[in-house]
Amino acid sequence: MSIQQLELEARCQAVDSCDAIELVIHPKPKDLGGFTVNRCLPVMEKRSVGPWIFFDEMGPAIFQAGAGINVRPHPHVNLATVTYLFAGEVLHRDSLGTFKTITPGAVNLMVAGKGIVHSEREAVEITQRERVLHGLQLWMALPEALEETDPEFHHYPAEKIPSVAVNGVPVRVLIGRAYGVASPVKEFYRTLYLEAQLLPGQTLELPNEIERGVYIASGELRIKERQYSEKQMIVLSDADGVTVTAITPTTIVLIGGEKISTRYMEWNFVSSRKERIEQAKRDWVEGKFPKVPGDEDEFIPLPGVN
Repeated sequence: MSIQQLELEARCQAVDSCDAIELVIHPKPKDLGGFTVNRCLPVMEKRSVGPWIFFDEMGPAIFQAGAGINVRPHPHVNLATVTYLFAGEVLHRDSLGTFKTITPGAVNLMVAGKGIVHSEREAVEITQRERVLHGLQLWMALPEALEETDPEFHHYPAEKIPSVAVNGVPVRVLIGRAYGVASPVKEFYRTLYLEAQLLPGQTLELPNEIERGVYIASGELRIKERQYSEKQMIVLSDADGVTVTAITPTTIVLIGGEKISTRYMEWNFVSSRKERIEQAKRDWVEGKFPKVPGDEDEFIPLPGVN
């Protein structure tokens, strides 16, 4: 989700690398008028974890009738977005003509490539009742050779996402391969994205990967004899086996993958080239991006431009 030039501070704590934990990120929540966003990536100390360059948790939030998500059309270039909900619904429209409701457990992958515009709202009938929204919005960098690829949109229903029980712990492999199963979601780099739900006392050995980060969506964990609480991201410093133990009922998300080259980010634009971001800014101001069918009347202006 685009959060108009939103600046979220994060406190980071470096940890001795021999401990297998590189960094602990404590996002500072921001109220966006009815719901809270926690941003773990990017932060000054860590710009990416594998190909993942942006990590927001939306909510959980309770919306009363008449209130809710209403993000006007806005652009992206040279990245791919991944939306995943624990609860609630979001109505996605984009300049390809996509009109899709995102529901819990499904994975929506939008490839911006050379440029796409999308909006995120809610269906009118949904806004007429009280409801909960809770989910994750992540951005992936595209390989430099594919940054200008044609835009794409892919929807993967919840029943198509593989699940596996690992020592009694239910795990959903959202993207990549882990625990003997492979997700159907399209990859551009070697990528890992999974969700696991642990009961108190349960343990889970995390898959090895070049870079990894564990986000605690709810609950408490013990890693390497240290305790961590919800809304923290623990960045692991090596690819050796690491086991997590739940102290309370806990939901975690693991992200990771291969290390990427430098990416530059400004507003909703990400690229390996600074000049590409400047071009995207000019194109948005000059109205050169495509419109969103069915949502043509509104848009988010480039920050700083009236």
